[in-house]
Amino acid sequence: MSVSAAKVYKFGDLTSSEARWVKVQKAYYYDPTGKERDWEFAARRTRPEGCEIDGVAVIAIIERESGPEILLQKQFRAPVNGVVIELPAGLIDPNETPEECAERELLEETGYYGKAYTTGPVMFCDPGFCNTNMKLVQVTIDMTDPRNAKPEQHLEEEEFIENFTVPLREFPDTLKKFASEGYIMDARVHNIAAGIEVAKKFQL
Repeated sequence: MSVSAAKVYKFGDLTSSEARWVKVQKAYYYDPTGKERDWEFAARRTRPEGCEIDGVAVIAIIERESGPEILLQKQFRAPVNGVVIELPAGLIDPNETPEECAERELLEETGYYGKAYTTGPVMFCDPGFCNTNMKLVQVTIDMTDPRNAKPEQHLEEEEFIENFTVPLREFPDTLKKFASEGYIMDARVHNIAAGIEVAKKFQL
């Protein structure tokens, strides 16, 4: 079964009271001149009480003798009616650290055991539209760990995720190829590739 087989057959309107995962809100604020304004935006219902983030995304690097590889996913996303190239990611649980969340989501979605080593600041993916936020956690996957010999996904019933790896040195060109084939790029994935190209250009 391929994630490419999925497709949206209908779109419909939804009120906040009908929605399980999100809600539409309005912010009333003063602009820099003191004028009263308002702004419509979307918000998640799932952020744990007392937690500053909704979830994490994982930059998972597999260490191989031939060179490092980044672990990516193909997943059908109904809002864009297409298959998206993205990072492993997920919502944070109550009393869970971002690092614990990253390692848990990585194991559930890919079957790999990884070790978180760097966590970034709070990031807002589209602050003009929603207040959803996350932290980007970098994780290494040690292939000498016997638990990683035969990774097995532990997906929820509604999850259909295809995992694959790309050598870091080929990452930007590979994403361009995927885009030419009609895949949709998650902004976080594209930004990593763009960062690699910037580093190469300026020899950082």
